[in-house]
Amino acid sequence: MPTFAYYIVTAINWAAIPVGVFAFVHALLQRADAFTAIDRMTKPAWLGITGGGAVALALFSFANFTMIFWIAGLVAVLVYIVDVRPRLIEVQRGNRW
Repeated sequence: MPTFAYYIVTAINWAAIPVGVFAFVHALLQRADAFTAIDRMTKPAWLGITGGGAVALALFSFANFTMIFWIAGLVAVLVYIVDVRPRLIEVQRGNRW
């Protein structure tokens, strides 16, 4: 019979997948020149990073020996969401005087 910890780990695994997909879709919908305007990597690079992260989150698990790949995927998409996404939004919004 599964324990409470099993359900928590399963919830974490399933909750991370939409985060990865969101990061990939957001990067996909942004203008390519916005990435260079914020002095970050190019759009294809971020599509590869977020896409690879989303795939890693979907294929690997937080609870077994593949955890390192799962964590790497989560870190990749969270870097995009926390660091790159706000700057992209800011540069595309322009000055709000």
